[in-house]
Amino acid sequence: MTSVEDVLGLSGSGIDRPAVAAPRALRAVPDLVVAPRATSTLEQRRRWERHYRLLLHLTDASTIALTVGLTVSIQIQLGASLLDSAARASLLSIVWLAMLGGTHTRDAALFRPSAVEYRGVARATGSAFGALAIGDALMSLHGMQLLLLVALPSGLGLLVLSRWSWRRWLMAQRAQGVFSSRTLVVGHRDDVEYVIANLSGPNSAGLRVVGVTLLDGDAHEIVVGDGAYPVLGGVNSVGATARELGADTVVVASRPRGDAEFVKRLSWQLEGTAAELVLSSRLADVAGPRLSFEALDGLPLIRLQIPTYSGGQHLLKRALDIVVACCALIPIALAYPVLALLIKLDSPGPVFFFQERVGRDGRLFTMAKFRSMRTDAEQQLAALREQNEGSGLLFKMKEDPRVTRVGRVLRKLSLDELPQFWNVLTGDMSVVGPRPPLPSEVTGYDGKVFRRLYINPGITGLWQVSGRSDLSWDESVRLDLRYVENWSVMSDLQIIWRTAKVVLRPKGAY
Repeated sequence: MTSVEDVLGLSGSGIDRPAVAAPRALRAVPDLVVAPRATSTLEQRRRWERHYRLLLHLTDASTIALTVGLTVSIQIQLGASLLDSAARASLLSIVWLAMLGGTHTRDAALFRPSAVEYRGVARATGSAFGALAIGDALMSLHGMQLLLLVALPSGLGLLVLSRWSWRRWLMAQRAQGVFSSRTLVVGHRDDVEYVIANLSGPNSAGLRVVGVTLLDGDAHEIVVGDGAYPVLGGVNSVGATARELGADTVVVASRPRGDAEFVKRLSWQLEGTAAELVLSSRLADVAGPRLSFEALDGLPLIRLQIPTYSGGQHLLKRALDIVVACCALIPIALAYPVLALLIKLDSPGPVFFFQERVGRDGRLFTMAKFRSMRTDAEQQLAALREQNEGSGLLFKMKEDPRVTRVGRVLRKLSLDELPQFWNVLTGDMSVVGPRPPLPSEVTGYDGKVFRRLYINPGITGLWQVSGRSDLSWDESVRLDLRYVENWSVMSDLQIIWRTAKVVLRPKGAY
């Protein structure tokens, strides 16, 4: 038994207490009755989370004030009433800020992918303007047109830009070990290694692994990539291990077999110690965006929406392809004379290289590229097979002797792929999609890899913005399958943006 004074930390503290006897029920209190108190590590995490949310709040408020103020000044110069314009602007600012907070966009900024945060900002902005438009219509007011034409696009653009800037700053801080969560990973060895491998990249959401608890084996540490992680504790001491490590996040990679109550007991152990208990599932690797959680009379259910490969979303994707291809082909046509001259002067042969590739549903099509190799490159391929540096079915060489001098520059900057926008316009390819395979590669596919052919191949994709030729075959396939089943127009726009950055700072291109 523990006294109330011991529980509250008053024993020996020198604090004067009134000389009144405590009620009988409080003289001896079991430890389990006292609500868990936050550890210093957990309090520190909460402090920096509040600090970051405050920065976002101030930036959002400043951006909205600037946008709305500019719009009001334009309205006044056009003859609108100062009082009406100011009232409408104030109402919009309040609703806008409330929507940004109510849709938890600042929470998403901490531990969610950037697309989720930006999508939330766009949804909150649209909701704010929609609410104001409905109010104006009901009250028969006027003046919404300028707000929609000026404040909506400029405000949304500035908000996304400010969130992007803060995210870059946050990633830089996390690279130095600041504003990140000390993470303990629990599970069987292969599952733990899988989780750590996926948390070691730049998109780790600030989860920094500091230790491991294995449910099998007796290793002292495990090595994943370039990192070594200590193995501490056991299945019954995860909470104590988290406190010892100062971990504020625990990731459950897998649970003990036959122990259905493990996660519930662990969540109780972590009260006051950790802020989050994260459950990892390999299903989420490919189907994550299609997963949803709900409770039915206390029964937890995870719903998995089955992907479709036709319909309105695919028509929208095709429309986006046509618009992007038309916009891209204009500057490509202007640059063509210069590129053609450089290719011709560097080595004899045609400007373009045409190659048969496999597209959607296994259909063959002819893909166009600016020629970056000598004309006898295909004949030399057999002799170079033993020097292959690619993985799986891919042939790659960092110092391929068949590549011309101009071709190396074209490949490094991805300029050799520009003619493929014509393939996009004709419908054989998409701007974003899986890598277009050769027929010889497709003959070596196993069952699941054929799923890459369910949609049009792309000029760029997750494989290009995630390492290109530096990726292993398995990793390339995993990224392609994830894209095939979970793509969206928003993700396509994000990949296009990331591709532009990769082209400016090429990595894995050879």
